Amino acid sequence: MSSDTETPTGPKAGAREWIGLAVLALPTILLALDFTVLHLALPHLAVELRPSSTQQLWILDIYGFMIAGFLITMGTLGDRIGRRRLLMIGAACFGAASVLAAYAPSAEMLIAARALLGIAGATLMPSTLALISNMFHDPKQRGLAVAVWLSCFSAGGAVGPLIGGALLEWFWWGSVFLMGVPVMLLLLIAAPLLLPEYRSPEPGRLDLFSVALSLAAILPIIYSVKEAAKGGWSVLLVAVLLVGVLFGWVFVRRQRVLSDPLMDIGLFRFRAFSVGLGSLLLGTLTLGAFVLLFAQYLQMVQGLPPLQAGLWMAPYAITNIVGAMIAPAVAAKLSASRTIALGLVVAAAGFALFTQVGAESGLALGVLASMLITFGLSPLMVLVIDLVIASAPKERSGSASSMSETCSEMGMAMGVATLGAVGTAVYRTVIAGSLTEGVAGEAAAAAGDSLPRAMAAAENLPSNVAGDLIAAAENAFLTGLSTVGWASAGTVLLLAVLTVLSLKSSAPAGEDNDEQGGGAAGLGAGQESKLSAERG
Repeated sequence: MSSDTETPTGPKAGAREWIGLAVLALPTILLALDFTVLHLALPHLAVELRPSSTQQLWILDIYGFMIAGFLITMGTLGDRIGRRRLLMIGAACFGAASVLAAYAPSAEMLIAARALLGIAGATLMPSTLALISNMFHDPKQRGLAVAVWLSCFSAGGAVGPLIGGALLEWFWWGSVFLMGVPVMLLLLIAAPLLLPEYRSPEPGRLDLFSVALSLAAILPIIYSVKEAAKGGWSVLLVAVLLVGVLFGWVFVRRQRVLSDPLMDIGLFRFRAFSVGLGSLLLGTLTLGAFVLLFAQYLQMVQGLPPLQAGLWMAPYAITNIVGAMIAPAVAAKLSASRTIALGLVVAAAGFALFTQVGAESGLALGVLASMLITFGLSPLMVLVIDLVIASAPKERSGSASSMSETCSEMGMAMGVATLGAVGTAVYRTVIAGSLTEGVAGEAAAAAGDSLPRAMAAAENLPSNVAGDLIAAAENAFLTGLSTVGWASAGTVLLLAVLTVLSLKSSAPAGEDNDEQGGGAAGLGAGQESKLSAERG
């Protein structure tokens, strides 16, 4: 360590650790960029590669599928072979796959390259988060480091449309993938100099059958909820979902009997860990539905082109960063549970405000609501991640980190599929009774499906009928949006109550987090000692 300053829970980090954190921020920013820039590049690459509609969907989705599917495997693999080593292997593979994607001669090759990017990306997130737990032992410093880590992910999402738009203005579509190459080269150079290596002292054997089971569980679940969000549930998608749940049950059963499990089910004995993951899942669920509806509102109700819509979504990414950075300091004063609950109340106010947006309300109301929502949810994300990695033994922090990331992925996908489905159902109910006699046949069927299809159908109708159709469709969409907003507000308020009760009761009897100083996650020295004793 660069510093010999001791705290009740370990030495404080010095300059080397903080510079190392900047190195860990590089892949975090890049992963967020890769999630956003492809949406801008898709029209450009479609001209050259001519992918079918199905291929376009796979080009967009395969990256996220692979990341979600391999997170648990890669988190545990890092515990076994070394977290820095896995990070460097993943960085090299990510750079190579980026070049392959940039110069892909066909849609099939681009899909394959995006799949490789997803697998490589799955090595980066749990490795960076687990290394933070090794570099920052002091609770306050660790919480701040986690906040910086999460802020970098938000920053990458915010600047992605700007950087992607600039590259596409001057270069060909493949340039958006080449952004990753210099970043990964810098990481490969700096990592051996600034990042510590850590692996479990008794790593055990990697159970390949468990790896296959985890993929067979996660991929069908993620696929079914994403497809349901696009076109609604069908018998086939329900069957796919049930197959994933069945494999998940077999996976959990196997982990309980293995001496070296791929995922340590025993971590769920720690209340901070299990409650934290559940809270993260529900919090990201509401966020996933909001992001979808807000983007549609900006483009289809306010009529903004994609790039301008992306710019108006930047303020909520900025407030997310602000909320993440101040959450550790507030938690040190109030405790984690109170800080999370306070943030969730702010988010509930944002969701309530979001229900009031309309075609004539202008952009200010929607943007303000978006800022309150992400500002209020950011303490939940930062402090829960800190609680999760603090609850896990050091030799299992990679596995714990991967579980938190998997929960986030699942929450975002489930939010679109569940609350998004609620909004769609309300839209279809309202629009069914709003169509005029001039809208019939294929136009009526399209308008009854979704707002984008209603807008497309209106282009082929007489102007007076088209105006009535658009007004009816916008009203139906806003009614669905309002319903989802109130449901989300109720969800986060309930989550605030449950978080306060559950996390407060997980503290040792008679311990006051405020008096302990709390740390970034609200875990005082006494609480961390208790967790250590429980692990033993």
